[in-house]
Amino acid sequence: MKVLSVIGARPQFIKAFVVSREIRKKHSGVLLHTGQHYDENLSEIFFDELNIPKPRYNLGIGSGSHGYQTAEMIKGIEEVVMKEDPDYIVLYGDTNSTLAGSIVGAKSDSKVVHVEAGLRSYNWDMPEEVNRVLTDHASDLLFAPSKKAAENLKEEGINQGVHVVGDVMYDTILWAKEVASKESEILREFDLVENEFILSTVHRAGNTDNRERLEEIIKGLSDASLPVLLPIHPRTEKKLKKYGLWEEARKKIKIVDPVGYLDFVRLMDTAKRIATDSGGIQKEAFFLNTPCVTLRDETEWVETVESGWNELVGVKASEIRGALDREWELPSEKPKPYGDGNAAEKIVEVLESAR
Repeated sequence: MKVLSVIGARPQFIKAFVVSREIRKKHSGVLLHTGQHYDENLSEIFFDELNIPKPRYNLGIGSGSHGYQTAEMIKGIEEVVMKEDPDYIVLYGDTNSTLAGSIVGAKSDSKVVHVEAGLRSYNWDMPEEVNRVLTDHASDLLFAPSKKAAENLKEEGINQGVHVVGDVMYDTILWAKEVASKESEILREFDLVENEFILSTVHRAGNTDNRERLEEIIKGLSDASLPVLLPIHPRTEKKLKKYGLWEEARKKIKIVDPVGYLDFVRLMDTAKRIATDSGGIQKEAFFLNTPCVTLRDETEWVETVESGWNELVGVKASEIRGALDREWELPSEKPKPYGDGNAAEKIVEVLESAR
């Protein structure tokens, strides 16, 4: 069988790593990069570190409005689908690349496959929520990471083609943690002591495009009792400078350029806390047994909150500081809602049987 995988952003590179590796054992895998993330530190480095073959196609779309990005991706993806005629178009997560691939796939003879189906934040102000819901309703095969995600699909009338396989990120993190612990020198590079620092990421438009929210986040991080390391997203740096918050942020927060995936896994694994507005990092923190403080009002990864390993604090500085500084009472037993680390194998088995 021939599988076309559409990716465009950092989390998708990581998710595609284990699935593409499994596909290549017996089948033909074609990788299409939309170019949604075009900074080398946010894209190309992941192909090298994860040993993913360079994409056969790179659309080089870059930044732009949601409408422009999605339209350009649809045009480019359609041309590739017509040329390659894949059996499956595999899509990951909830980006504009995901939505564009689902629209093209729904109008082609290829079957649309959504990995990470059924996630819901129920916040329609998030572009990601729109993308994931529309993609689910356009997909032929839906691979849910948890039972809750499958229940969400059922509530929306999606009953066919749904498979609970676990989370492919768990597959990847098991591999990456072991490799990073042996190879990464990032703690020495940044002069950090294991379990004595906080790792933070801030990139979501709902936070960066709102001066008041971004200022509260920076205040909360700045007031933490432990050193805070913030690998900066290009969008966040741009907004901090625009709002006049850049110099103040740099006084109390160690702001660094984006780091490679293995280095970042090492940072997540050794941090005392993680403070983030990323969906994927909430889950990676959960896999690595690092308590997570989520700088949002809701999350699609509800199991991480219900298990006691993730706390939603919004963007109020005092709430952020409090969650970062206090000692957490973590549960004695940790559930495994996202499978056992063999999701990629299960996905390929379903693809083989569904042809």
